[in-house]
Amino acid sequence: MPDTTQLTPDDLDAYFRRIGWEGERRADVGTLRGVHLAHAHSIPFENLDPVRGTAPSLATPDLVAKLVRGGRGGYCYEHNTLFAGVLEALGFTVTRLGARVVVGAERFEDRPRTHMALLVEAPGDPQPYLADVGFGAPGALLQPVPLVPDTAFDAAGRRHRLVHAPHRGPLERWVLETYGEDGETARPQYVFTLDPFERPDFEVANWYVATSPRSPFSRRPYAQRVTAGRHLLLAGTRLTETRADGTVTERELTGEAEVRRVLEEEFRIAVPEGTPLPG
Repeated sequence: MPDTTQLTPDDLDAYFRRIGWEGERRADVGTLRGVHLAHAHSIPFENLDPVRGTAPSLATPDLVAKLVRGGRGGYCYEHNTLFAGVLEALGFTVTRLGARVVVGAERFEDRPRTHMALLVEAPGDPQPYLADVGFGAPGALLQPVPLVPDTAFDAAGRRHRLVHAPHRGPLERWVLETYGEDGETARPQYVFTLDPFERPDFEVANWYVATSPRSPFSRRPYAQRVTAGRHLLLAGTRLTETRADGTVTERELTGEAEVRRVLEEEFRIAVPEGTPLPG
């Protein structure tokens, strides 16, 4: 029986066409940064399957069919599972991590580990990197950052740093922070430890996030698209555009037809027929 967790050579070729990558295909930091940025600029974040009442499949053939060949996007488990498979096919070592999204949280412990991030290592390079092409929020990583504490890193127009947080258990807690428009104020995005999570861990989290009535992703459409010049965010019927110069504009979409048009034309998402859209 073939191993359906691995990308085929045809899948890999199709993925690089999808993200427009014509650079080297080797396991080094330059390739990691370039492919990470190309992925972030090419495959949108979206949750239309949970809105339709379906938990998206994390099987590699289904991810390729949807995100690579099907004109769709996905959320963190889909993006980072696909990206991890690509990196492993190139020769990187990838550890899948579970993280607590703590944007707006009073205490880190109040949030469950429902986000997926990646720790990436290149052969012969002692420096591991945090990579994440699936964080659906403004200020998400566009390129990986070295796993180094208390140092700010600028990449693709965004600034991040990793810091350690107090912890009660045996494992250090890392916090990914993003800087605001002033370039001085750092705010936490998510918290993680370096213990590896496995595919069944994410299958359970994926089912909960997609189907629980308490999950924000099961109740309304949420989409994000990033280009070199702007960041688009759709939450329900509110469309927010943030330009590279920091200019922010917001508007309320006026009906289901306009929500569909914006998703298809602005976010470049092939919206499945029968998707319940607000408006």
